[in-house]
Amino acid sequence: QRIEAELGWSAWVPTAGESVDVQSGGAPGSVRASASISTAPTGTRAVVERLWEALGRRDFDTVGSLMADTGHYVDVAVMALDPGAVGPAETAARLRLGLGPLQSYELHDGPIAVAGNLAVTEHRETWTWEPGVSVTLPFTSVVEVSDGRITRWWDYFDLSTLTDAAPDWWLAHIAQGYR
Repeated sequence: QRIEAELGWSAWVPTAGESVDVQSGGAPGSVRASASISTAPTGTRAVVERLWEALGRRDFDTVGSLMADTGHYVDVAVMALDPGAVGPAETAARLRLGLGPLQSYELHDGPIAVAGNLAVTEHRETWTWEPGVSVTLPFTSVVEVSDGRITRWWDYFDLSTLTDAAPDWWLAHIAQGYR
């Protein structure tokens, strides 16, 4: 009421337990019962969460299916050597090449910040090649979503942390490529 009286703007404030999706221009789009207020478009966070859930299971085909046909997935640390995967099939193949041979893989969730169609995440991944040979890699990922599909997924990590821990057989394996 104070906003309307002092500024002349009509205002709507969600009550406890409601959340609101804000449309362009600041108008509320839809209201639903929830524990928090979301200002991200419905879909961006959900797609990123599905990405991490599928990746954590090493379900490479599901991860690939989240990519747009022209969606670009790359590890920025090696972009000069490998420009990255484009589309669902290449994304699944690239992940299968690197993560498939691991004895175990664990994705440790971290914060997800969403603004519009862009999400930035911090997470860690523990890669175990064989007993006693593993590494936990910290990642920052930038993911863009359009029409419910990933158009950009760029991973940032310290390459030397990975290569210093990786066994020679795995390095030779990934050198074969995924294309």
